[in-house]
Amino acid sequence: MARLLMRALGDCGHHVNLASTFRTYDGTGDADTQRRIKSDAEMQTVNILEDCYRGTVPWPDLWFTYHLYHKAPDWIGPVIAGALNIPYIVAEASVAPKQSGGPWDIGYQSVRQSLERADLVMGFNPVDAACTNAVLRPEQRYETLAPFIDIEPYDKARQERDGCRARAADRYGLALDQTWLMTSAMMRHGDKLASYRQLARALSSLRELPWQLIVAGDGEARHQVYDAFAEFAGRVIWFGQQDRKALPGLYAAADIYVWPAVNEAFGMAFLEAQSASLPVIAGDDGGVSGVVHAPDAGVLVPVGDTRSFANALRTLCDDPGARACLGAAAFQKMKQHHSLPTAARTIDRLIEEVRMSCS
Repeated sequence: MARLLMRALGDCGHHVNLASTFRTYDGTGDADTQRRIKSDAEMQTVNILEDCYRGTVPWPDLWFTYHLYHKAPDWIGPVIAGALNIPYIVAEASVAPKQSGGPWDIGYQSVRQSLERADLVMGFNPVDAACTNAVLRPEQRYETLAPFIDIEPYDKARQERDGCRARAADRYGLALDQTWLMTSAMMRHGDKLASYRQLARALSSLRELPWQLIVAGDGEARHQVYDAFAEFAGRVIWFGQQDRKALPGLYAAADIYVWPAVNEAFGMAFLEAQSASLPVIAGDDGGVSGVVHAPDAGVLVPVGDTRSFANALRTLCDDPGARACLGAAAFQKMKQHHSLPTAARTIDRLIEEVRMSCS
C-alpha cells in the first residue's frame, strides 16, 4: 500500500521523495528497545533537517507518513513538519487505547501525539475511525479513503482468462472440469493460521463436490497449514509465495476466491481477486465489507461461521452463472471505487485542500 500511495501521488504530479528507510517497528514490547529506536530516530531527524537546510534535498511542501501504530510510531514526521512549518499528513493510523500503560505505551503515546499534530488523517479501515477520531481535535480532518490497487494487470488477465486457465492446468495438473478455488495469504501464526484452519473445516463438508484448491503463500506456519488440509491430499495445490507478476493470471484462472478473514483489516488479496473478476466468499470481519461489496458483488458470511461459509461455497460451486455475475459486478466495483486513478484524484484533492487551509 505504501508503494501504491507513492504511485498515486506521483500520478497526480507530486514529486515523491522517500525521506527515510528507518524502521521504528518493535515487536517485543521491550521499553529499552523502544527508547533506543526513538533515540536513533532523533538522529535520523537531525540528518534530514540538516539536508533540507543545506539544500542537499529539496525543501518539502508537506510530510506524508503511512501506517503508524503503537508498535511502529512515527518519531520523525511530526518533528520535521513542525521544524519546517509544513503540513503533516497521515494515512492509516491505528489507536489502541488498551495499549496505554502496557508494553508499548511509549509507542502508543507517540501515536497520540503525532495525530494531535496531523493536518489530515486518511483511513482505509472504518474500524480504525472511532479510536482515531477520539484523539483528534474538532478542527482536524479524518477522511475515509477506499483501499485501492492498480487494476490494469488484473484487468488484462481477466480478458485472457481461457489462456490463463489452460496454462495453469497444464503447468500444475489442475483438472479443467473441476471448480478451482483460490486463496492467497501468508502462512503466519495467529489470525492467518486461524483463517486457514476455518477454510479447511468448511471444505471438509464439501468433499463430494468436484473442487480443487489453489493456495498461494508461505511463511513460518506452513507446516501447521499443511496439516490442516492433510485430508485433502491431491486436491490442494501449494503454489508457495508467488511473484506479484504471476498473481493476476492465477486469479483470472480460478473460479472462486475463498478466505475466512479472521481479524482482517481489509485484505489486499480481495482487491486483487475481484480486479480479475473473481467472485469472493469472505468472513465479514474488520474492514472486509468495505472492499467486498455484498450481496451484489460478493458473498460475506459471519466470521468464524464455517457452516455458513461452506453453504455459500456449495451454492457458488453449483452455479457458474451466479459466479460470472458476481465476478463481473466485483470488477466494476473495483474499477469505480478501488482503482489507482480514482484514489489518486481523491488524495490530490485532499492534499490541495490541506495546503490551502495551511497557507
